[in-house]
Amino acid sequence: MDMNEIKEIFFQECEEQLAELESGLLRLNDGDRDPETVNAVFRAVHSIKGGAGAFGLDDLVSFAHVFETTLDCVRSNKLAPSQDVLKVMLKSADVLADLTNVARDGGSFDQARSTQLIRELEALAKGEAPPAAPAGEPAAPKAAAAKSAPVAAAAPAEPAANEHGFMPVAFSFDDFGGDDVEAVSELPAYEIAFKPKSDLYTKGNEATLLLRDLSRLGEMSIHCNMDSLPPLDQMEPETAYFSWKISLKTDKGEDAVRQVFEFAEWDCDLDVIAVDAGESVDDAESDQAMQPVPFDLSALDDEPDAPLGVIEEEEQAAAAQERDATVAAAQMASNVVQMAGNAARAGAGDKAAAAAAQNTAQQAAAAPTIRVDLDRVDRLINLVGELVINQAMLSQSVIENDSNGVSSINMGLEELQQLTREIQDSVMAIRAQPVKPVFQRMARTVREIADITGKSVRLVTEGENTEVDKTVIDKLAEPLTHMIRNAVDHGLETPEKRLAAGKSAEGTVKLTAKHRSGRIVIELSDDGAGINREKVRQKAIDNDLIAADANLSDEEIDNMIFHAGFSTADKVSDLSGRGVGMDVVKRSIQALGGRINISSKPGHGSVFTMSLPLTLAVLDGMVVTVAGQTLVVPLTAIVETLQPDAAAIHSFGATQRLISIRNSFCPLVDVGRILNFRATQANPVEGVALLVESEGGGQRALMVDAIQGQRQVVIKSLEANYTHVPGIAAATILGDGRVALILDVDAVVSASRGQSLHLEASLAAAG
Repeated sequence: MDMNEIKEIFFQECEEQLAELESGLLRLNDGDRDPETVNAVFRAVHSIKGGAGAFGLDDLVSFAHVFETTLDCVRSNKLAPSQDVLKVMLKSADVLADLTNVARDGGSFDQARSTQLIRELEALAKGEAPPAAPAGEPAAPKAAAAKSAPVAAAAPAEPAANEHGFMPVAFSFDDFGGDDVEAVSELPAYEIAFKPKSDLYTKGNEATLLLRDLSRLGEMSIHCNMDSLPPLDQMEPETAYFSWKISLKTDKGEDAVRQVFEFAEWDCDLDVIAVDAGESVDDAESDQAMQPVPFDLSALDDEPDAPLGVIEEEEQAAAAQERDATVAAAQMASNVVQMAGNAARAGAGDKAAAAAAQNTAQQAAAAPTIRVDLDRVDRLINLVGELVINQAMLSQSVIENDSNGVSSINMGLEELQQLTREIQDSVMAIRAQPVKPVFQRMARTVREIADITGKSVRLVTEGENTEVDKTVIDKLAEPLTHMIRNAVDHGLETPEKRLAAGKSAEGTVKLTAKHRSGRIVIELSDDGAGINREKVRQKAIDNDLIAADANLSDEEIDNMIFHAGFSTADKVSDLSGRGVGMDVVKRSIQALGGRINISSKPGHGSVFTMSLPLTLAVLDGMVVTVAGQTLVVPLTAIVETLQPDAAAIHSFGATQRLISIRNSFCPLVDVGRILNFRATQANPVEGVALLVESEGGGQRALMVDAIQGQRQVVIKSLEANYTHVPGIAAATILGDGRVALILDVDAVVSASRGQSLHLEASLAAAG
């Protein structure tokens, strides 16, 4: 594994830590005062800082250090997590995320913003009010990149190499980015014995970073014992081989020393002993002189093969090496420590996994994970889709050529069908991801829009662990962002107007996710003023979207906001007024095979409901025949199937018909007539009724000519391969090789209520 791969793993883990940080701060903002929540937030920043230091990401380390210090004040009850404090910390979490993105992807960053937040964090840590405006440079120490330095004058005696050709070395942190500390012999001295266990590395801690934090407490010298280091071909990436003897002079006290190892104390052997100021720990414990060597983290940016190759030559040449071999040994030590921790987390191979299974039995309860390139999963899903199609074709051929239907081939095909289904379900489960990451991103959007508009807004989320296909998740971020901006900018009133209306000054935006009938339903609601239908109607008339005498229902007026170029804003701003946003939302949701509905109550707020498929790859469907055409109706939309009789059919108006179902009436919709497959309505008694349920449209009975059967079909995009067809969601390939169209149940139900399919298609294609 080269350094670029290790760096990529670090940034992937940063995303997880940033998500944990955001989640913890939001819980604190909601009143959670569990100490473990504070500890989780602190650990997230501490882990990011530690990893960033290993790669020389100075800006990230500097900001995280100040952030961590302020969080430590909260953790030690020196600073109360009030709303004002948490507001600064949430902004700091945003800056930390931006600095991480810049470190990963490049680009520039607003240094003034970072500087101001550093000042605010430092003021909070000191118990002062945060400054209103930036002034001067940040006071936080900035970690400098490690530099290689020439070796000092020769020691009285060169240390002998161990049996593997490695030399014991002493590390100096002078050029490692630690604070400059004047050597004061009168300072209290401590002797520290530090021996990591394997668990320390598998849990993401790094010994070198712990030693660096320790160096910031005072004057320190370190001796590394490498006697336990095996030959190179016998090294295990999850095993700890080094131990350290440390001499530290500091006025911070023993508690500060132990605090450095706070999150690693269970995964190491640690002894901290206070000694007399005049006694030299090195003289008391070291029985051979050790040469101070600058500890150079720039080795972490090299390919691992280079320093390891030097070590292999050392092993062959034994002890007769020059002083530059000692420097190479120090660099190699840094590499091995870093690689051990990261290789364990990344899954270093079968041998390492076997060793981990034997040595860390207590970790077996945690579910093992593996990182897989998404393209590989997509290729696997496509292949499984083709397997489903070929299995269906094979079954169809056997059925056509086997009149009795009891052959051994038939039995084998049934088993193949079951296995294919299990494989497909397992593969689709790989892509299933919770919507939590998308929801967490919306919290930052709410904060930023609230600051711009001068409104007080609280985001409430529910159902973050609801799982859906990753493709759906990836495409949800943009429409949700537009909707959040719309809810805060247009939906919520200013604090003054809310107070005048008898509401709290703080508005609430609620984001929920849940499974319903094999689909995922996401609702975004606010407790604002609702949609001003008179204003929307007048804007639509002014823009020649509707006639002045048009008779529109409340729902139709509400849906005008999805029209391309439509906006009710009185003036153009950075947030709104250009008519771009909600039409993008509708197109994005429709592209995912979903629909969006609005429910608004003036003075009480609005609810936007999005219904999306759980997956974009396969679905279970009912294959039906309509006017000689073969269609597939998604099984998740079907409540039941009925064989109508003449007594259950009732006329309503000139063209409408109802069907009586258990003492209630349901509109009967002729699918062939809606889709223009036939010019006249068919006789319901000669067909089959499918009772379906759609989002916002209630129940309808869809009339088809016949049911061919139920089967699993692979979804093929019609728009990508042909063009958009009104009333049709997608297409599929049946077992006999024919192409069948997948019915858009929601569009058909909308058309049955008087809305033209062609009008809806034109609106979807607009913009």
